[in-house]
Amino acid sequence: MLAFAFPDRVARNRGNGSFVLANGRGAAVEQTSALARAPYIAVGELTGTAANGRILLAAPISQAEIELHFADHIETADEISFDRGAMALRARRKRTLHAITLSEAPLALSPSLETAKIFADSLLAAGLDRLPWSKAAKQWRDRVMFLRKAQREVQDDSWPDLSDDALAARRDDWLVPALSDKTSLKELTAGDLSDALMTLLPWDVRARLEREAPTHFEAPTGTMLAIDYEAEQGPTIAVRLQELFGLNTHPSIAKGAVPLVLELLSPAQRPVQVTRDLPGFWRGSYAAVRTDLRGRYPRHPWPEDPATALPTRRVKPRGT
Repeated sequence: MLAFAFPDRVARNRGNGSFVLANGRGAAVEQTSALARAPYIAVGELTGTAANGRILLAAPISQAEIELHFADHIETADEISFDRGAMALRARRKRTLHAITLSEAPLALSPSLETAKIFADSLLAAGLDRLPWSKAAKQWRDRVMFLRKAQREVQDDSWPDLSDDALAARRDDWLVPALSDKTSLKELTAGDLSDALMTLLPWDVRARLEREAPTHFEAPTGTMLAIDYEAEQGPTIAVRLQELFGLNTHPSIAKGAVPLVLELLSPAQRPVQVTRDLPGFWRGSYAAVRTDLRGRYPRHPWPEDPATALPTRRVKPRGT
């Protein structure tokens, strides 16, 4: 009778004497009351605020009675949610009487465009760093962003914005398609992510990326040196000093507009100088470096004129 009189006050137990009513209000009985252990009750009288009401009069009611007498008000809906711990989508079927959940059960989830959008938004909320970035993909992104910044002054809009905010805004162009057949982050490989990001760079500028912001610099000795585009001082390479002998022009990228930062190393791979002007270094502070190091590394060449010497990766034979 109470449920018929006040259908919006049918309530489900949340534990410790706390209940949620069909109208969304929260209310409680004393934990020592027998009603505190009833799965469902029909509330006849309560007082207090909407969030923290006090139940003064109620009677227990079974779920079977609720489903029998309020069948027309019970709704069944399938819900997709994101499990942040597992970094995966979950699906559940819920049966509800307004704000009360009567039952829920897991469902098998089939990937679709709808799930991909939900998944993409959830991953972006968790943070782009949670995606399976490979070292190559990170460098590719840094190279594009470097050229975007370097060529902004000449109003070259070829290079897309790949900042976190920009990637989130364009998630329909790259992330959603990559997730169209996936419901868990572990299904997304580093290769999948790289392929998805590549779609943001038009075909006609991909070759330019390799020319204007290469992944490596080839030293005169033939050694391929990775360019660090994340370095605070700008694109940087670390190279043993002897490998640059004979190089009279400073290496640069971005059509020659940006000189590489050279971190010159001793034979023991320790930094001895940082320069953006290699010819100037040969003419200037090289003499002091030579004086300081040739006694410690006598088997390595220390020519007086490095600008005309042959580059090398080798040490001198013993006794020479």
